[in-house]
Amino acid sequence: MQRVSSNLSLKQLYEIDDHLWLEETIKLLKANKLGELDLENLIEELENFGRRDKAKVASLLEQIIRHLLLLQYWTEESQYNSGHWKAEIRSFRNQLKRQITTNLYQYLENELASIYDDALGYVIDKTEGKLDNLPQFCTYTLEQLLDTADCNLVRYRSS
Repeated sequence: MQRVSSNLSLKQLYEIDDHLWLEETIKLLKANKLGELDLENLIEELENFGRRDKAKVASLLEQIIRHLLLLQYWTEESQYNSGHWKAEIRSFRNQLKRQITTNLYQYLENELASIYDDALGYVIDKTEGKLDNLPQFCTYTLEQLLDTADCNLVRYRSS
């Protein structure tokens, strides 16, 4: 196993300083010293990396849906909050645009119903159940939700 110092192995370094462990791991990869890698922790980190990406894009999409629902259905508050909600939608769309890959797009397509349910629950709690016209199922396509050029945000409102 790779010795980072005279007293620490790469595996031990991971427990003490994961950033330094990452730097050492990158050096080993670049030097093609694959036999010296701490594979157990490397695999764990790669798996975590994928989960973090999925959680991040799902969170951004949920925020878009929350704000669209508030904008489209909470009419008593729209006079005071519509500008903020529109700006938030734009911001979350832009952030998502920077993060999205083909794989993450497919993940969001598969999880859209679940993400919508989470957003719906939030909106119901936020409005204290005052809205009885919220769609129980997602009426948006993923393409519509991600459309950063869409300035007419309410055109997807279900009738």
